[in-house]
Amino acid sequence: MKKLAALLFKPVDISSLVFFRIAFGGILLIEVCRYFQLNWIHRYWVAPDFFFTFEGFHWVKPFEGNGMYIFFTLLGISAFCVMLGLFYRIASIFLFLGFTYIFLLDKTNYLNHFYLISLLGGLMTLVPAHRALSKDAQNNPAIRSDYVPLWAPALLTFQIGVAYFYGGVAKINADWLQGQPMFIWMAQDTDFPVIGRYFTEPWMVYFFSYSGLLLDLLIVPALLWKKTRVWAFVSITLFHLMNHNLWSIGIFPWFMMAATTLFFEPDWFRRLLNAQPVAKWRFPLRADVPVPQFQYSKPLVAFVAVYAALQLLIPLRHLAIGGNVSWDERGHRFSWHMKLRDKKARADFKVVDLDTREEWRIDQKDYLSARQRRKMATRPDMILQFAHHLGAQFRQNGVGRVAVYADVQASLNGRAYQQLIRPDVDLMTITRFSLATDWIVPLSTPLGGSEKNDGEDGDAAE
Repeated sequence: MKKLAALLFKPVDISSLVFFRIAFGGILLIEVCRYFQLNWIHRYWVAPDFFFTFEGFHWVKPFEGNGMYIFFTLLGISAFCVMLGLFYRIASIFLFLGFTYIFLLDKTNYLNHFYLISLLGGLMTLVPAHRALSKDAQNNPAIRSDYVPLWAPALLTFQIGVAYFYGGVAKINADWLQGQPMFIWMAQDTDFPVIGRYFTEPWMVYFFSYSGLLLDLLIVPALLWKKTRVWAFVSITLFHLMNHNLWSIGIFPWFMMAATTLFFEPDWFRRLLNAQPVAKWRFPLRADVPVPQFQYSKPLVAFVAVYAALQLLIPLRHLAIGGNVSWDERGHRFSWHMKLRDKKARADFKVVDLDTREEWRIDQKDYLSARQRRKMATRPDMILQFAHHLGAQFRQNGVGRVAVYADVQASLNGRAYQQLIRPDVDLMTITRFSLATDWIVPLSTPLGGSEKNDGEDGDAAE
């Protein structure tokens, strides 16, 4: 362990970290521009009146008025500064805190790649990615360096590897191994160029299902081994390009392609720049500056060990919880369950005055956006959260004691619809932090024999 810890402070070329800094800032700048262009700021954080906050973060609220637009403008500026390496420490901290703030505003908008961006953003505040090819190094030559300690690129590489590997682990489940939900998704894209006509053929569906599983599981060791690295990178690049053309997953394929370059030798970007013919774009090592020796730090080693342990354990927590994670959602978030299930549901809510027995049927459109309704109906924790919100609203309007009931029918991966929430349970009696699950109906419907229902799409893009 001492040798391994000492290895973390070995000096390595900074250039791969520089490339990732440029790509990280540039891609997030594009993402911010997309939020303006597609009017997502208004749709997700200005128009809604209610937000599904994360447990412990109920105090995180959107800015009022034009505050969200101003905030996203500052977020775009910070991304641009990170890309340039200008005021890097301040910009990277604001970028990390800003994207994490956006992430925490509403569970409705949870995406695994947004979670990954938040984690990497936090790590980017620690690594010295601004010490070369940056405005900071240009303005202050004293900080310039051709080397960084190995822990800097290695920690980022580890985080990318965790996302890949656990994305494969999550696919080792009965539904995926039987080709679901891939059968459902591919049948919707038969107009895909050249190979689309085969998308309803079982052999093609199983090829996509199992190749995706094996690629996620094996890509990390294949990238780490020099003999297979180039072919692995080509394979994962084709995989991401295919995903970009098949599914609506935004910047994620491009972000992952850029991040996967961290698996190459630390000096790959320097060698690439030095090999091109334009002299002013070359990035030579300074021969007159000796290779630095980085000081060993026990607190840093402790942080790396704790961080790595958490990232390895958190995605497995659903195994200790039990149940079907794709059905009851317990342990689904923060576990790299990416593009894993197709879930549809229809939810009806009823509020009852316990004193007068008067009943009200809830029109969810009065409380939630269309996107919030779709997401909430498939997730028990969000159903419970909305039920408590309804109860609070009715109490504020003068109703004394209320009970809230939810009648939710859901379908997972093409199954026939079945009850998701027990309709006879008053959800006001279940706290958000309760470990009880008897209000959630276990999945008992087998694959096949799906029935028609006017439920709304849930997780096709997650």
